[in-house]
Amino acid sequence: MPRLTVRHIAAFKGKGERVAMVTAYDATFARLIDEAGAEMLLVGDSVGMVVQGHDSTLPVTMDQMVYHTQAVARGSERALIVADLPFMSYQASDDDAVRNAGRLIAEGGAQAVKLEGGGRVLSAVRRMVDAGIPVMGHLGLTPQSVNAFGGFKVQGRGDEAAEKLVEDALRLQDAGAFALVIETIPAELAKRVTDALTIPTIGIGAGIDCDGQVLVCYDMLGLFEGFMPKFVKRYASLAEAAREATKRYVEEVKAGTFPSEEHSFH
Repeated sequence: MPRLTVRHIAAFKGKGERVAMVTAYDATFARLIDEAGAEMLLVGDSVGMVVQGHDSTLPVTMDQMVYHTQAVARGSERALIVADLPFMSYQASDDDAVRNAGRLIAEGGAQAVKLEGGGRVLSAVRRMVDAGIPVMGHLGLTPQSVNAFGGFKVQGRGDEAAEKLVEDALRLQDAGAFALVIETIPAELAKRVTDALTIPTIGIGAGIDCDGQVLVCYDMLGLFEGFMPKFVKRYASLAEAAREATKRYVEEVKAGTFPSEEHSFH
């Protein structure tokens, strides 16, 4: 089956069909998620927290994002792959933004890129779109701005903040973004943004009225047992299953029952 494109994703909104996006970082999870039917795979800079063990996304580099995007691209066949532009890969100049976005497409194998922010990134979005690079926006709680926010807090509360978020969403759409992630904002504001836009909104901690949803696979599968935001739903408890399996392996090694004849060569 051919890989989905940004045009397919844009068409979902017109049909009233919701979009399922899952964040993944390697070929194995990409294959499983792809086979399960998710329409989009996000290669997130959240890899810094989930896989690398950092307390934010800020240390993640461009080379690391290219590497993980390549792995996800090799593991999937149908889902549209969106790759995050990491911290300081696009903030310094529009030239940096186009160059680094191009790396994620040409070297990484992504079909689109995502960047965080509103008014300050509009010129970069336009430049990338003009260069033929599909761009997904990201508003609300933008993790690369965690130091400015003073932590991972709900955004868009209060009339002034809500108005600015709606304005930024419309401006990103006008700049050429094909979709918009909105993270950790009041559900009522997310509905307002979704109704105002012709492009799809992908919510995370933004209520039920978005055009789609995204979760990190490690959160969704119960593998990441650190801080769990309110918006995360665990659909499995694989961390406990992994511990139990490893415990049995250790016991069999200690007891001298593994490897058995079945697992030996002669």
